[in-house]
Amino acid sequence: MNTDPSPTRPTTDPSRPPADGRERSERAPAVPRKGPSPLWDRRFALYFTARSVSLFGDAMMPVAAALAVGALYGVSGVGLVLGVWTGTFVLLVLFGGVLADRFGARRMMVGADLVRVATQGVLAVAFFAGRPPFWLLVTMAALAGAAVAMFLPGVNGMVPLVARDPQRANATLKVADALAHLLGPAVAGLLIVVANAGTVYALDAATFLLSALCLALLRLPRRAPDPAPRTAGSLRRDLRQGWREFRARTWMWSVILIWIGYGVLVFGPLVPLASALIGARLGPDAYGLAVSALGAGTVLGGLVALRLRPARPLAAGATALTLYTALPLSVALDADLPVLLAAHATAGGALAFWSVMWATSVQTHTPPGVLNRVTAYELAGSVSGIALGQILAGPATALTTPGHFLLLSALTCLVATAALLAVPAIRTLPRTAPAPETPLPPADTAE
Repeated sequence: MNTDPSPTRPTTDPSRPPADGRERSERAPAVPRKGPSPLWDRRFALYFTARSVSLFGDAMMPVAAALAVGALYGVSGVGLVLGVWTGTFVLLVLFGGVLADRFGARRMMVGADLVRVATQGVLAVAFFAGRPPFWLLVTMAALAGAAVAMFLPGVNGMVPLVARDPQRANATLKVADALAHLLGPAVAGLLIVVANAGTVYALDAATFLLSALCLALLRLPRRAPDPAPRTAGSLRRDLRQGWREFRARTWMWSVILIWIGYGVLVFGPLVPLASALIGARLGPDAYGLAVSALGAGTVLGGLVALRLRPARPLAAGATALTLYTALPLSVALDADLPVLLAAHATAGGALAFWSVMWATSVQTHTPPGVLNRVTAYELAGSVSGIALGQILAGPATALTTPGHFLLLSALTCLVATAALLAVPAIRTLPRTAPAPETPLPPADTAE
């Protein structure tokens, strides 16, 4: 197993990492640069718009499901609809990575957006018409989950194609993500109150349509010819190759193993337990304020990641992640509202900074030809841990109180951070230099 934290680093100059994780023969020699490279060209503007509106649509859906589906079919109905969505995603995301590497991430993302236009449009019509049958809600959830499985693996692969500086691009997208999760739930709740659920689903369909249009207008750099052309019967080979690339990067699979622990003991149970404890003690409005504070902290964390460029990004991100401990600890200790809000804001900033460091590291230390498949493996690992934590949250509270469980979550944050820093491949992974300030390669409309 390759334990080198930067497996794509050239051997001719081991002291200097490649600009984007590729061999140096694939790109022009680095040029000394002064100041950051420009970010807001046409390519990134289109991609940013596509991701922003898509994230806004995604942020509306949990509230729509909780209020609209819950009003018709209760908590169990909501749980089943969301569970079908998550389960379908986990089952298919690896195939989404393979298809994105085969046919191009942009094509897969456009197709996935159009599928979600259809699923959300059907649900909008059904809610406008009256009471949608439960089988239709489950079917559309499964189709939407499959579409997301085809969409998300390409997100990482697209960033290096639309931005010379992946870290700045990731930080900017993280701010957009945070703003979407601040505004999306509020807009969804307001529309359900003043209009109906059909309006929310119609607006959601419109966001995916706009996303598909922006992605379709993108003109990406021409890709180098594949030295080993894929055949129609090589799906299993592609999956194996993606697994080998994922497994060969000790820093990557080590993070995902630790992240599964986060998912099971921290991220999965945190929302149901924290909402119950805060709501019972301070009222539902207090939990809404806490979620808003988390989003505000995420915005600040993304802005910090725009400016700060640590030489060891994962080490810096893991160190910042220690601050996430404040969130479960403040809930477990029944902190007053001001302390609770400060803890949520701090946790949001810490998680956002880590997320930017992680995404940038994956994008710049993975060969472009397998990036989408590698992303699919890390997504499958991360999401499965969170899903397992959500499933086990209820049974776990039969063994201990929610407060005691969240104390365990806080301890897990500290132990997991120590584990991240204890792995040399994670701790020493270097930051790669941004691409030189030269024009991106010519566009290829065929991708």
